[in-house]
Parts: sequence; C-alpha cells; structure tokens
Amino acid sequence: MGRHSRPDGRRPLRPTALTSVLAAGIVGLTAAAGLFTVHLEGTKRPSSDSVALAVPAAPAAPTVPAADPSPSPSPTPGAPEVVRQSAPDPGPTPQDPPTAPPDTPLGVTATAPDDTESRRVGALFSGAVAPGNHFCTASVIDSPGRNLILTAAHCLSAAAGTTFVPGYRDGRAPYGSWQVTRIYTADGWRADGDPDEDFAILAVAPSGGRQIEDAVGGNPLGTDASWTATARLYGYPAGAELPIRCTNTTSRQDTYQRRIDCPAFPGGTSGGPFVDTATGAVIGVIGGYQQGGDTDDTSYSAAFDHTVADLLARAG
Repeated sequence: MGRHSRPDGRRPLRPTALTSVLAAGIVGLTAAAGLFTVHLEGTKRPSSDSVALAVPAAPAAPTVPAADPSPSPSPTPGAPEVVRQSAPDPGPTPQDPPTAPPDTPLGVTATAPDDTESRRVGALFSGAVAPGNHFCTASVIDSPGRNLILTAAHCLSAAAGTTFVPGYRDGRAPYGSWQVTRIYTADGWRADGDPDEDFAILAVAPSGGRQIEDAVGGNPLGTDASWTATARLYGYPAGAELPIRCTNTTSRQDTYQRRIDCPAFPGGTSGGPFVDTATGAVIGVIGGYQQGGDTDDTSYSAAFDHTVADLLARAG
C-alpha cells in the first residue's frame, strides 16, 4: 500500500482541511528554500550428497577377452564429480517472495517476473542507486517526448536529487539511471493535497543519448476504465530489492477512488501502477485515499479520468 509510514508503522489518515492547509504551508516553505523532502517509507517483513562407487571387476581370462562390460573408472583426481548432487536451494529470502508464474491465482503477491512489462516499472531513489535508498515506485508511460514516468503525487515535492531506475533488481540498474527534471501535478493536489488527484507525471533527462521510452518502452495511460477491471499491481517495498506483483479485480471505493485487494504491499510501493490486463494501459497508481491505504493488504488509486489526461497533455 502507500504509503509513507509514520514512525510507529501506521499510515496517516485522510487529511482534514486543517492538516491539508498546514501541509501546503510546509511544502511551500520547503520549495521556497530550494529543498525537498523524500519520505522514506516503513516496511513489514514476513517475517544429502551421494557419490557413485566404482566396483572392481573380476580378472579377465589370460587369452579370452572378458565378456562383461568394463567397470566404471574411478574419478580422475581434480576432475569435477558430475555425479555429486548440488546442495538444496535455500529458497527465497523473507523480503523477496517467489517469482510469480504467468498463471498466479488472483490476489496472490509474489516477486514480479523479469519481463517487458515489469521492466517499465522501477524505483525512485534519493541519492546513490544502492540498496536501501529507494523510497517510491514509478512506471514509464507512453508520451510524444518519450521521456515521462508516472507516480503518486505524495511521493515527492521537488525533482532535485531524484533518479528513476527502471527494472531495478538487487542493486543493479540494467536499463540505466534517469534523472528526474520536472514534476507535473494537478491543480487540486497543488492547492490542498486533494487525495482524488494523488498522481504525478515526472519528466526525466535523456541518458546515453536516448530517452527512457527508447530503452524500455512505455505503457499507455488509460482513462475511464471499468471499475471492475482486472489489473496487475506492481511495487518496490522499501525493505526489499525486487519488485512485487499481484493480479486481482479492482472495485470502486467511492466516487473518485479505485481499490484492489492484494496482500503485502507495504511502504515503498506508493506510485506503483495498476496495469489493465486487457489493454496494457495504466489505469491507476498506488496513492489517493489514505496515501494508498491503511493496511498492506488493500491499495487505492485516485480515479484516472480527464484530469490525468489533461496532466499528460500538459507534460507533453
């Protein structure tokens, strides 16, 4: 879920008018000072060899060749023992669940497979691209300039020092690191942190002479999708170094909020995309109501309608 955690591990409730005003004032002061705040998010953790032996053969007759096959020779010193079994696989670490097979049942969360779709999802970093430095999730979207990514608006308030790494896995950046240069948010979010507009489009600078969409492609932005669409949900938990994925049918939380029930989406997964399995379009991001939800097992998104479409047109 969303996912900036409080120090006690619980997520903030939906902001009241007073807290929204205070939050807006704090953001304004921070921006005026040329600073930015990245909310590092909390996370929950789930919490015999055998060797073939050679058997000596009976001596052959002096003048007649032995009729039985020759025994297997003893292993050559220094040669690998091809008959030795490897040690059992210890299995996944607690923070990295097993990779999701293509037919993962609905509502089951597992490590995302490394495929074309998952490579368009990545982690946002503050400072060096290294384990423990990522704080939110984003994904590449299709655009005329081929240089845009999508995340939750509550993830960051300024671009300086933020990089995006698509397909990030175990400390590696297989498709490069892309510097965030600009943030586009909707009017309602800028005015008072409206959770119904908790989405942001980020522009990233070229890397190695290429735009990010040239490197990994981009998902189309989907608007006005059915409330009961089936979606794949992606995210990078703050305490893990691999992306997770869960597929389930979404539903309507209220007038402008979509929800999905997927277990074990903790802090760090904010901004992760809802990818419509029928169209491949992104129809939401983890955010919105209670910044994505107040438990790890249900995630929310602000509804994608003309507001997010207008934002994409403005970002170009």
